[in-house]
Amino acid sequence: MPPALFVLALSAFAIGTTEFVIMGLLPEVAADLGVSIPGAGWLVTGYALGVAIGAPFMALVTSSWPRKAALLALMSIFIVGNLFCALASDYQMLMLARVITALCHGAFFGIGSVVAASLVPANRRASAVALMFTGLTLANVLGVPLGTALGQAAGWRSTFWAVTVIGVLALIGLWRVLPAKPDEEKADLRSELRALRGAGLWLALSTTVLFSAAVFALFTYIAPLLGEVTGVSPTGVTWSLLLIGLGLTLGNVLGGRLADWRLARTLMGVFIALALMSTLFAWTSQMLIPAEITLFFWAVAGFAAVPALQVNVVAFGQGAPNLVSTLNIGAFNLGNALGAWVGGLVISHGFGLSQVPLAAAVLAVLALVATLLTFAIGQRTDLEPLLD
Repeated sequence: MPPALFVLALSAFAIGTTEFVIMGLLPEVAADLGVSIPGAGWLVTGYALGVAIGAPFMALVTSSWPRKAALLALMSIFIVGNLFCALASDYQMLMLARVITALCHGAFFGIGSVVAASLVPANRRASAVALMFTGLTLANVLGVPLGTALGQAAGWRSTFWAVTVIGVLALIGLWRVLPAKPDEEKADLRSELRALRGAGLWLALSTTVLFSAAVFALFTYIAPLLGEVTGVSPTGVTWSLLLIGLGLTLGNVLGGRLADWRLARTLMGVFIALALMSTLFAWTSQMLIPAEITLFFWAVAGFAAVPALQVNVVAFGQGAPNLVSTLNIGAFNLGNALGAWVGGLVISHGFGLSQVPLAAAVLAVLALVATLLTFAIGQRTDLEPLLD
């Protein structure tokens, strides 16, 4: 694989870490800035909304740029945003910094995946894109627990300083090893926008939103839930996040293989499993070992849907794969925002942290309903063989 792919993976690692690590540091951030846990949870919502809004906007802005220049500009925004996070003196500045950071997220993954595929022969494109997204997986396995441990030991700002340094290294790497292709084809934005018509595509995007909401309603508040309900120490929370990261990695691998086999059945099975695991965790969260086991299988079920959802959306938006891929990243993060809001609503209305998993289960059931509606429409089109 070309060295540029590993630099793209490093960039994905940095972006994934800064998105997800805030959940492990939620208690520290809340205590330092003098806000409640649900208030700190809005930092997840703010980032996710920044991605959801920024993804199509940045895709439009950079559509006529050379891809290397676009990726360098997006990574520069990422560095500035994380620098502001590290320097934030109050909650409002931190929220603004998180939104600035989020602007690069969706477009970077959308453009980066196209660049990754262009670096290798046609028969290796899927492997190249998978290698880039390995960085995002490693962010959950290594970046989040290590960033959480660093933030607990040296203050939560130290984590953002570390991510800023990784971003600078990624920027240098992109500048040095990413090939410039002046003859590359520019996106035909009008034709891509025309390809966004159709109820099937928007139902598929809605499924992505509801899936992500089901995951992040619980994931956003996992650190305080483990600390206050399960009785896990701050160090134990770090190890729990590592266990969850391993489950996410396994789920991502299994989900890709299952989606190649049966797309519709994979998504429906995953959403049923996610609802069951979330409901079970509402009970097992009171006991350490059962809670950790449940969380591992919850993570496997959660990320098993990610590759299937990507294939699902692209199948309905075949005429605009670049824009649709970017929109799906935005849909994931819109779901993150919705999930964080729902979980915070449960807590702030007095139901307690232990009831958050039940809210997540309800969202997983809604994702299942959206999936059934999506495939009901798909079966009336020429997509039926793909969706079987």
